[in-house]
Amino acid sequence: MRGRVLQVGSTWIAALVLAVAFSAALPIEAEQIDAAPDPGPSASERIAEIHRRIQAVLVYPEMARRHGLSGVSRVRFEVGGEGRAQNIEVAGTSGHGVLDRAARRAVVEVVDLPWVYGRLEVPVRFALDRES
Repeated sequence: MRGRVLQVGSTWIAALVLAVAFSAALPIEAEQIDAAPDPGPSASERIAEIHRRIQAVLVYPEMARRHGLSGVSRVRFEVGGEGRAQNIEVAGTSGHGVLDRAARRAVVEVVDLPWVYGRLEVPVRFALDRES
């Protein structure tokens, strides 16, 4: 019985030695190493891009400007297959309905969003600069 175990072990070791020797004989080319697919942007990079695109299409309501209103609305949504936001809702108010509606409108209007799995909650900032 003991000899048989050694024989199976010896056969396994011989096969392993042959496999290592054979694979060492194969040249590895630089093209094979560099051929890995590009994973693309990370989830956090895609979320940052979504935030940037929303802020880019955001229209500060003139009435809010005149009255010096500012704040942050939090908008919750999902990115659909066509790169548009869907199931949009205001998750956190700025304290001003006019700003919350403008934030929601910006999310509705933005297009070509990078896809991210799940629901997102994105802050939409309304800030007046000193010159306004």
